[in-house]
Amino acid sequence: MKTPKIKGPVIVVGIALLAAALFTQSQRHPAVKENLYLVKRAIDGDTILLATNERVRYIGINTPETKHPYKAVEYFGREAYLYNKKLVEGRWVRLELDAEKRDRYKRLLAYVYVGDLFVNAKLVEEGYAQVYTVPPNVKYQELFLKLQRQARENKKGLWGR
Repeated sequence: MKTPKIKGPVIVVGIALLAAALFTQSQRHPAVKENLYLVKRAIDGDTILLATNERVRYIGINTPETKHPYKAVEYFGREAYLYNKKLVEGRWVRLELDAEKRDRYKRLLAYVYVGDLFVNAKLVEEGYAQVYTVPPNVKYQELFLKLQRQARENKKGLWGR
């Protein structure tokens, strides 16, 4: 009795699967490359919109309100928004996640980097943001507290009032 030859069909299926995988990978969103995401715009001082239409809320910090539906623009809110815009808008960012991935508004929670610049930390360091810790996302809490102390002592940004 002869055994059926299946070597040819297996090779064809394998090649087809490999081609499909390569095609899918090449069809990735043009606003994503090598774990970097293009920022479409800054929404306010601590939230951005990626070109993929994903909203990202910075972890561990809070800037004065500029776009809240029930609150007026807060002191230093516009300055925080403009500084954040200058840092990230139109740039490629790397996102670092923590324990909790999304907030109650379904925004992605992340630590944001432009190259080697840690955006969350820079906003605190320059006095545009205050520390805002929401457990379990506490990875950089101590760093943020240290930077906030220094910004206050040096009367930077919103601490210069």
